Order: sequence, then C-alpha cells, then structure tokens
Amino acid sequence: MDKGVSRDDLRAAVSSGVLDETQASKLMILSDQRQGYRANMIGDDEPFELFKGFAEIFVTVGLGLLMTGLLSLSALLGDVAFVPLVALALSWALALYFTKRRRMSLPSIALSISFALSLTAVIYAVIYDDLSTPAPPQNAMIVGIIGMAGMALYYRFFKLPFAMLLLGLFGILLMTGIVDATTPSRATVFNNLTDFFDLRNEPSLAVGTLIFGVIAFIAALRFDLQDPHRVSRKSASAFWLHILAAPALVNTLVMSNYQMGGTIGTSLAIVVLALFTLLAVIIDRRSFLTAGLVYMGLLLASAIRETGTDWAPVVTMLVLGLFVTSLGAFWTQARAWLLGLLPNFPGKQRLPPYEDGLAVSE
Repeated sequence: MDKGVSRDDLRAAVSSGVLDETQASKLMILSDQRQGYRANMIGDDEPFELFKGFAEIFVTVGLGLLMTGLLSLSALLGDVAFVPLVALALSWALALYFTKRRRMSLPSIALSISFALSLTAVIYAVIYDDLSTPAPPQNAMIVGIIGMAGMALYYRFFKLPFAMLLLGLFGILLMTGIVDATTPSRATVFNNLTDFFDLRNEPSLAVGTLIFGVIAFIAALRFDLQDPHRVSRKSASAFWLHILAAPALVNTLVMSNYQMGGTIGTSLAIVVLALFTLLAVIIDRRSFLTAGLVYMGLLLASAIRETGTDWAPVVTMLVLGLFVTSLGAFWTQARAWLLGLLPNFPGKQRLPPYEDGLAVSE
C-alpha cells in the first residue's frame, strides 16, 4: 500500500529547494493530523548522512587530488605563504557547485573541512610569523573568533549542518586560548587528558569546558525546538552540536566526581549519569548516552569487582550490552512513558512527538 510522501522525501525536497523548511514542517504536521502519528511512524535512526552513494566518495577522492595538485602548483609558481589563501578561495569556489548546487553530502563535508583548515592557516600566516616558538594564547583566541565568524558565514551561505561542528571546534580553540591567557601558571592542556575535564585538578580549564558544553547544548536545543519533526537542516545542525556538547558536559561532570573516588564520588557520578540518561530520553538525543558509556562501564566494573569475582570484565560487557540494547530497542516506548509521567514544562510541546510511543527520527 502506498504511504504517500515520507519524511525522507520531505528532507530531499528541502535539500533540493523544492520546499522550504517552514513548508515542509507544515506539510508534515498536516500529514500527521490526517493519518495519525502511528501511521507515519518511522525508524529511530538519527538523520546522519555522510554520503548518498559511491559517486560521492569518487567525487571526494577527485577533489582531494585536485586540491593537492593545485596547491602544489601554487607552491611551485609562487610564494608558499599564498598556498592557504589559494586553498581557501578554491574550497569556497568548489562548494558553490558541489554544496550549493549539487547538494552532495560527503564532498560538501570535505570542502568545509578544507575551508576551515585553510582559514586557520591564513590567520596564522598573517598574525604569527615565527613558527619555531609556541604561539601566545592571544593568537588562539584570534583564530577562534575569526574561525567562528568564518564558519558562521559558511553555514549561513551554504546551509551545511556540518559547519556547526567546525564552528564549535573553533569555539573550543577560543575557550582554551581564554583559559591560557587568564591562568598562565596552570599546567599544559595536554599533560594529562583527564585534567582536561577534572574540576579539581584543572578547575580553570574544566570550567571553560563546562561553559562551552552548556553553550553548545543550548544552541543545539534551540535548533531542535525549531524542528521537532526533524525534516530540515536545523535538526541536522543540532546533531553536530550535540556531538560536541555531550562529551564536554558528561566528561566534565562525571570525571570530576569519578576521580574523587570513594562512595561519595561514585554515587555522585552515578547520579549525574542517571540525569544525563533522562535528559537524552526527554530530548530524544542519544549522544549523551554514548558519551557516558565509558563511565557506565567503569562504574559497573568497579561494583562487580567488589564482589570478588574474576569475571568482572565479562559480566560488565554483558550487563552494559544488555542495558544499551534494551534501551535502544524500546527507546520510543520508554520516552513516551517518561514524558507521559512528567508534568507540562516550557518547551515540552515543542519536543519531538512522543504520543503512543512515537519518536521521530533523529
């Protein structure tokens, strides 16, 4: 039986310019009202698409060879300092065709990365001549600010959701530059990876990470609330921001409690993980659960080892695997049950639909 226009069809229509995002959302709401949510129920996969076919991989390989060849030619014919500027202009020019016109996913992602790297190289070439000594933190701040502005412009012009991830990475660079400039006596960021997130050992850096995570999460949630049916680039943009926000928040809060040790530290880490699990289910985003899986495994293994069994690693994997598999299989039902229990709160009706166990595709 023909089910008519699907959400994938609407996403394709928005991407190709046949419909705008507002029209697609209104059409989706009308379809749901006429046929019922259950009739339109679709899979639980997130709208995450790296490429649409092998043709995009082929084109991306070609772009890589073209960029490498042209940049090598530029280096041979002129000053090497112009190479990143050539790459910057070339990345934008190629994106006009492959992103703006052809709407190709993987080539668009590759070109956006090339643009971000070229922009970084151009900024450093302008503000920093001596590459033999470490750059001062002010340079990282300058690169972060200009990089964020550049990727914001790139996102606005090409409407590429992946640009939000690159914008966020520049935001991390800005944050680390600010921390370095305000606390010059602190340890180097890369001395110990755990120090990056531990509020007790590296409070300035961990606080910066926490603030970045909160800002990224608010921006992602704002995109999500504008696109509850997840048919436009807004939800796809939110996906990439959640990829950054989840580890920043989960790692900072859980790591700080977990490394405290003892019953109190372990208990607080479990409470934080439980709260992030509830948040993930409520907003229908699994990134927070994915970021917390390592800590879930560590806490579970620690608890099992205390029983004196030698099977702790095996039991840990079995229990954690059963939990993740069960939650993934019954995600929509669990979300409908949880949101049904919660009272009305601001923004609840703007979340992805959850009536009768329905969850829209992420």
